[in-house]
Amino acid sequence: MTTRDSSTIPAGLPVQDTAVDLLVVGSGTGLAAALAAKELGMSVLVVEKSSHVGGSTARSGGALWFPASPILEENRAGDTTARAQEYLDSVVAGTASRERSTAFLANVGATVEMLRRATPMRLFWAKDYSDYHPEKPGGTAAGRTCECRPLNTAILGDYRSRLRGGVMEVKIPMPTTGADYRWLNLMSRVPRKGLPTVAKRLGQGVGGLLLGRRYAAGGQALAAGLFAGVLRADIPIWTGSGLRRLTTENGRVTGAVVGHDGREVTVTARRGVVLAAGGFDHSMEMRWKFQSEALGEHMSLGADTNTGDAIRCAQELGGAIDLMDQAWWFPAVAPLPGAAPLVMLAERSLPGSLIVDHTGTRFVNEATDYMSFGQRVLERERIGHPVEAMWIVFDQQYRNSYVFGAELFPRMAIPGAWYEAGIAHRSSDLADLAARMGVPASQFIATMTRFNEMSRAGVDTDFHRGNSAYDRYYGDPTITPNPNLRALDKAPYYAVKMVLSDLGTCGGLRADGRARVLREDGSVIDGLYATGNTAANAFGASYPGAGATIAQGLVFGYIAARHAGAAGPA
Repeated sequence: MTTRDSSTIPAGLPVQDTAVDLLVVGSGTGLAAALAAKELGMSVLVVEKSSHVGGSTARSGGALWFPASPILEENRAGDTTARAQEYLDSVVAGTASRERSTAFLANVGATVEMLRRATPMRLFWAKDYSDYHPEKPGGTAAGRTCECRPLNTAILGDYRSRLRGGVMEVKIPMPTTGADYRWLNLMSRVPRKGLPTVAKRLGQGVGGLLLGRRYAAGGQALAAGLFAGVLRADIPIWTGSGLRRLTTENGRVTGAVVGHDGREVTVTARRGVVLAAGGFDHSMEMRWKFQSEALGEHMSLGADTNTGDAIRCAQELGGAIDLMDQAWWFPAVAPLPGAAPLVMLAERSLPGSLIVDHTGTRFVNEATDYMSFGQRVLERERIGHPVEAMWIVFDQQYRNSYVFGAELFPRMAIPGAWYEAGIAHRSSDLADLAARMGVPASQFIATMTRFNEMSRAGVDTDFHRGNSAYDRYYGDPTITPNPNLRALDKAPYYAVKMVLSDLGTCGGLRADGRARVLREDGSVIDGLYATGNTAANAFGASYPGAGATIAQGLVFGYIAARHAGAAGPA
């Protein structure tokens, strides 16, 4: 039966059994595969489970880890592929096949050029956004992270409402890049940097509205740019179309059956299927099985439709899985009832704060990258000393100085609802604060005393906070000698409860350097590719730098399309 459906893009396309060269499942970084395939002259169809386009990419910070790319070369960053490979060899440390990182590096440049041709995005180098492990061989404190400049999402026309919303939606239009965020967060401490940044982005956002423009930054700009490219290339998208199963013939994947509006539709894919449907962020059954039974329900910041469908469908054909215990972990503010967690990025690095567990003890370098932070939490569980609760503790000077949870600007009072829900406490007495948190007062006071002593000396001898260039990136440069350390000595004191959230899971289907899905014996499932968070992290159990997740989704999408195009029809 043929129907014309308003959920398709463009609207009114017939949703019926059909045949294309390449089928892409997922509309986040999978759109890069669609664009690359279209450039090669292939017919492409994108199917998306949700009613919106953009996936977790649209909900992200939008960073892109593009080592030795044309963007860095044009800015004379001095990076080389050999140096980037040395770095990846060091941080990946054998937790993923070297073939994957080598293929990634070999195709970064071509992917960037394809994005420039096929989308309206303008990319820039976020200079000084350090690699996450800059002290490792090949690492760099100058960083390899790139971003998309604020983009006018009005170019999507009537389809702008179909773009998935972001995590940090603001009431005032102010398109803030990750590079801007650093100075926005420090606007009261470094006004010569922060205030011009605020003025610039407010002017762009509010002024743009007067001209009929709606500027967005971060993941919203990136997803909108990819979406605009797909619209321009006349690549159809079926939304509300979830993957049911893959079809095969003589061991080769020939297409897929998708569910749409209560019925099944078969899509034949002559050159292959690209699975780019995200991870298993919101499949609690899978998360409790592979990761930890202590994880809170639906604390992930990934798209709510990411439930591992594509991974399971490939497993049914013998696809191997790997790194299923891993995620792009991201500590966050515990949510109010019925709400989502609030992202925390710079908060953990800023002086005048520390994090304690349920025993009132520090257990980690608070300023470490967010994936490593989560890994430390889970390591504690595996050795029999679980972190049963986490609290970020800070003083009034901290509250007066920095943005918190993306919602509270300096000096803004913590909302009463936080106190009522028990996720925030305030007291001028440390013993009383400990009692409110439910931690042992004697140990908490001892922890605070030791932390303050180390902070006054400027050296964290326990966890080395501030030793790394990455730690210092989100520190306060007005605090010396260590921009990440200051004694908490200005009462009242605050404690805000934290949870372990994530940006999405990064364990999934085992794939090779051409993005082809592999079986347990290492053989290839012909016609099937996996990219983004549907595939096991190309960088193993590590997060090399900001934007490594999105970057590998884009690059391996490009690789998959090129291979499918070269392979020819089945």
